[in-house]
Amino acid sequence: MASLLLQLAGLVVALAAAALLLVSVIAFITATKMPPHHRHEEEKFFLNAKGQKETLPSIWDSPTKQLSVVVPSYNEEKRLPVMMDEAMNYLEKRQKQDPKFTYEVIVVDDGSQDQTSKVALKYSQKYGSDKVRVLTLVQNRGKGGAVRMGVFSSRGEKILMADADGATKFPDVEKLEKGLSTLQPWPDQMAIACGSRAHLEKESIAQRSYFRTLLMYGFHFLVWFLCVKGIRDTQCGFKLLTREAAARTFSSLHIERWAFDVELLYIAQFLKIPIAEVAVNWTEIEGSKLVPFWSWVQMGKDLLFIRLRYLMGAWRIEPTRKVS
Repeated sequence: MASLLLQLAGLVVALAAAALLLVSVIAFITATKMPPHHRHEEEKFFLNAKGQKETLPSIWDSPTKQLSVVVPSYNEEKRLPVMMDEAMNYLEKRQKQDPKFTYEVIVVDDGSQDQTSKVALKYSQKYGSDKVRVLTLVQNRGKGGAVRMGVFSSRGEKILMADADGATKFPDVEKLEKGLSTLQPWPDQMAIACGSRAHLEKESIAQRSYFRTLLMYGFHFLVWFLCVKGIRDTQCGFKLLTREAAARTFSSLHIERWAFDVELLYIAQFLKIPIAEVAVNWTEIEGSKLVPFWSWVQMGKDLLFIRLRYLMGAWRIEPTRKVS
């Protein structure tokens, strides 16, 4: 009996090793050496308030604004106005109180099939295209791809990622700014402040099913075990980066969909960029694009592939480079 158990244990170990080897080979073979940073010709321009085309700036240019807000949007014609109203009211009020404060909001329409771009353009017409710009992507890239395209078109000294659903209270950007300031002096002018919902975890568990709670804990464990240490909430869509940190991290980003936040922070920790995790006010908004089970499976696969591809050298942290 003992001999049989040993044989079974040996078989399980051998199968596990073979499966890991197979996954590693697949991860290596399917790895893209560098992320596809190419812009379609139509994506090199934005429409100004008069409906005329203007060339987008580059992250490699010198900053001309204090703050850029990048809003990735996919089929968000219904939820976007609530978020934009809150953001613009806050930004306009802050500018009146401090005339030296300058900002821009870049709404990135990620290949939407609804009227997202038209809704966003109304804000450009209201506030002017120097303050609100709409970048419409030719095809859907995924949230990470949309954020990256917005970042690469930004003019701010600091760049804020903010979700179109308005789940995070926009004035909490001040909390992130304070979080960045606690990290000074910034090495090579690079630092990141991550909004966090970790303080709301107990409340969210009470509202979730056991299955979704199990998936959540499993995902958190994989993030910690494979990729990012010390950050409890990697997935909050409210993050503030210095311009230099954004240029360096997004230049090496490969994941374009939901797990891109994890790779972004993995790259940041590899580069020893200081990161602050800051509690923010957050409310769950209906209309999430995530399909609970399959989205978690996809993200789990992405986490494993992030770790394996960097470990095997299929992916590397590359020097900064310009977008073609």
